[in-house]
Amino acid sequence: MTHALSDITVIDVSRILAGPYCTMMLGDFGAEIIKIEQPGRGDDTRHWGPPFTETGQSAYFLCANRNKRSLALNLKHPRGQEILRELVRQGDVLIENFKAGTMERLGLGYESLREINPGLIYCAITGYGQNGPYRDRPGYDTAIQAQGGVMSITGPVDGEPYKVGVAIVDVTTGMNAAIAILAALHHRQRTGQGQFIDVALFDSHLGWLINVASSYLVSGEPPRRYGNAHATIVPYQTFATADGYLMLAVGNDGQFAAFCQVIRRPELAQDPRFATNPARVQNREALIPLLARIFRQRTTAEWLEALVAAKVPCSPVNDIPAALADPQAQARNMVQEVVDSQGSRVPQVGPVAKMSETPPSIRTAPPYLGEHTAQILRERLGFDDDLIAQLRAEGVIG
Repeated sequence: MTHALSDITVIDVSRILAGPYCTMMLGDFGAEIIKIEQPGRGDDTRHWGPPFTETGQSAYFLCANRNKRSLALNLKHPRGQEILRELVRQGDVLIENFKAGTMERLGLGYESLREINPGLIYCAITGYGQNGPYRDRPGYDTAIQAQGGVMSITGPVDGEPYKVGVAIVDVTTGMNAAIAILAALHHRQRTGQGQFIDVALFDSHLGWLINVASSYLVSGEPPRRYGNAHATIVPYQTFATADGYLMLAVGNDGQFAAFCQVIRRPELAQDPRFATNPARVQNREALIPLLARIFRQRTTAEWLEALVAAKVPCSPVNDIPAALADPQAQARNMVQEVVDSQGSRVPQVGPVAKMSETPPSIRTAPPYLGEHTAQILRERLGFDDDLIAQLRAEGVIG
């Protein structure tokens, strides 16, 4: 199988989620990912649990670290710093997510490393970026969700603000970092120049506020919470049925007319209060209670069958087990397994993109801490067993 990034080596000095998610994506596309971890402890997420596998791997760590090799290296030791420089000399990309200035204090910042590898692409992920009044603050997903505004528009209309149920800021920051790295690799291919990439969790959050931020910038009106409803599309929300819940997503007037046929109220599509989406938004207080009474008359399955047949967008409100077991998820190979070096089967959510010529793939399981230390030092730097043993005894490697 051909992989798009099989000629790219990434030195991954990141941990937790945003950086590892970025490098997992690059690894799925074939890049060699050398994951640098603190000896004896490793990535913090190795300890975030339960649940843990029978061999002690945390589920959290497993979610973002496949297709990588682990090198346990003490970056506070001068010899460890020198080893990293030698790896960078041979590499293409370095990614780190320490607080701003940390790598510079270790002598491993971009300006230092570019001297030994002018083509290096150096990506730094921080909470707030390399400049600004919050530069030195640590960045955590939930703190950024609160500060960036998404909690103000998430949750019940009259309840407290809610965070998103996954670390969405970390995940989207990892995606933004991966996109920027790919763009930088393309630029380097044309010019030979590396560059520094500054990606912040806070910026990423603001970037995906999309229409909500745009609405405020255009209108000057602060957005408010609508629960599971939509600010500018109606009906576009969950409804209680006779036995559960259903998500209805009527996106245009034609779909609304078809929907009205399904619920046997075709006259609603001609009612001036509801005939157009702007009118429905203005009159949601009249329409939604009426629809709520109708939806309670049939089961979720009955509504889904009728609405899908009429091509009205809708879906069940699945829990995670149901979502992963969904026939569509299975058809798209979104749940896979890989066997690790100890023979344990490791379940994984599969790569998202499907590509005809260079498809991403899961080739290796998330590594155990320091699993590949000796292997990498032999292959990359030509170290022999005696030197590796000496470095281990001195605490340079784990």
